[in-house]
Amino acid sequence: MKMLIDKTLRSLVIIGLCGGMIACWTSGSKASRNSDTAGAATQNPIESPTPEPKNSVSKPQSNNQNSEQSNKKMTEKNAFRANLPPGFSEPDDDAGRLLLREYGAVFVCRGGATPPTRVVFKDENEVTAFQNSLKSEKISLGGFTLELQSAAVAALKLAVNKAEKSGLRISPRGADSARRSYSQTVTLWASRVNPGLRYWSEKGRISKEEAERIRTLSPYEQVLEILALEKKEIFFAKDFSKSIIYSVAPPGTSQHLSMLALDVAEHDNARVRGILAKYGWFQTVVSDLPHFTYLGVSESELPSLGLKKVENGGRVFWVPDI
Repeated sequence: MKMLIDKTLRSLVIIGLCGGMIACWTSGSKASRNSDTAGAATQNPIESPTPEPKNSVSKPQSNNQNSEQSNKKMTEKNAFRANLPPGFSEPDDDAGRLLLREYGAVFVCRGGATPPTRVVFKDENEVTAFQNSLKSEKISLGGFTLELQSAAVAALKLAVNKAEKSGLRISPRGADSARRSYSQTVTLWASRVNPGLRYWSEKGRISKEEAERIRTLSPYEQVLEILALEKKEIFFAKDFSKSIIYSVAPPGTSQHLSMLALDVAEHDNARVRGILAKYGWFQTVVSDLPHFTYLGVSESELPSLGLKKVENGGRVFWVPDI
């Protein structure tokens, strides 16, 4: 019975997401997630919203205290939108709102960083135009040459030096751990879609002709088709047990496109995470463990930007409080 309920709930969420995606993608916008090659936390951000922080039990409060706390919470929730960049195009569809809520911390970055003004970049031209408008620098780290926004590089250098003095190391997971192009996000998407199409056609869940038809579609068109199949529990994550959104971001939606994200090899080390946080690098995507985002402020300032702290798996993540 529990398995039946879990499957039913999961299907309902995916159905709802797909419906929202139709509005999002057919209007030329897209949205979603993270840095792909990450080990994931226990929860799927598509199947389960960001977990709420665990609060300790408190004593009953007076009506005035309750009212003050309620007003404070409303102010904090309004803070995120108040800190979005000028000209930000806020999504008006369910899928876009979900993606902003789950992965939107980058949009309120400070410390000299420039955030995007949209949840999704439509194509390579939009990504290239945005990246060319930024002040960026290259840094050699762990045998790789990476490119990030200049403010992010300056903070990363300080973190790396601090780590070295503490006998620790901060290094990237690979060559694509920082800046990415639109085409790279397409490649990552295809790395899940194409094996999934082969797998499910061999299992007889979809015909070979249907698999080939979907394979030849554009990435934008594929998104709707793949999500429609996932309503039938034909999943495209790496192990074929969960939504593809759990595994990779749809093309044009990665924080790496803004050059404010870094996948860190030593992400399991709590001391490394602490050093990165000291210099403005925080974990902002609960489902993406190696992924750090440059926000450019101290941890104590994050709530004033409209971000809330979420604890999951012994780690602290900062996500939009909306």
